[in-house]
Amino acid sequence: MMPSMKVILITGASSGIGFETARSLARKGHRVYAAARRLGKMEALREDGVVPMYMDVTDEASVKDGVAQVLAAEGRIDVLVNNAGYGSFGAIENVPMEEARRQLEVNVFGLAALCREVIPSMRERRSGRIVNIASVAGKATVYYGGWYHVSKFSVEALGDALRMELKPFGIDVVLIEPGAIGTDWGPIAADHLAETSAGTAYENTALVMAENMRAVYGSGRISKPETVARAIVRAVESRRPKVRYRVGTAAGAIVFFHWLLPARWWDGLNRAAGRFHLKPQA
Repeated sequence: MMPSMKVILITGASSGIGFETARSLARKGHRVYAAARRLGKMEALREDGVVPMYMDVTDEASVKDGVAQVLAAEGRIDVLVNNAGYGSFGAIENVPMEEARRQLEVNVFGLAALCREVIPSMRERRSGRIVNIASVAGKATVYYGGWYHVSKFSVEALGDALRMELKPFGIDVVLIEPGAIGTDWGPIAADHLAETSAGTAYENTALVMAENMRAVYGSGRISKPETVARAIVRAVESRRPKVRYRVGTAAGAIVFFHWLLPARWWDGLNRAAGRFHLKPQA
């Protein structure tokens, strides 16, 4: 059984969901190590007792060193929260393979590397929890999100595989599936879409999609990172966590309608999104 005060390592903690989750967990009395490449962005977390640390999840040595630092200081890692990730949108034809590989390195292989490093000590203690931040993008595909969806579908499969493999050793594996969340994710994905589509056969619809993404994520009407942070706290503290936590704007609706509608209807709705401009909200 895990102790009530847990030693937690969370990646991608320099902004958005990761930042809010690190702060929320620390305020709950847990010992939190917040990892990211942008150390300066995490300084404010020190006020809540969080320990910021440098980590690049695409660098195996950085991952190993980071996990080793926590184990040396605390003797254990009770919970790993794999939050590092980003969205790179664009037509499959247009996205450079280097960028496609980077999307998978950060969102999938970096996550897997962290899991591989923490599992041995958790298995030895026969106790632990791995919380992977997936997405409804791992359940349903939208226009021009190809490589991002590949990464998140992979996180879903990886989580399911790990859950079965690790259950006999007392290790829980949980998937968090956010919908639209008001973070930097949306503008970054929109910028990638516009950049990769400029001057190509996909330019017109892609630019409309990019504008619509900016309108949605800049509207202030979608869920805040704190919404996801609360779900992660529940997953961390629950004695018997759910396998999946689906949270945030349109998360349930997206998965439901993707299941309900024939594939060609879903495709048509997505293509229609590339023809109609959304009005930015004040």
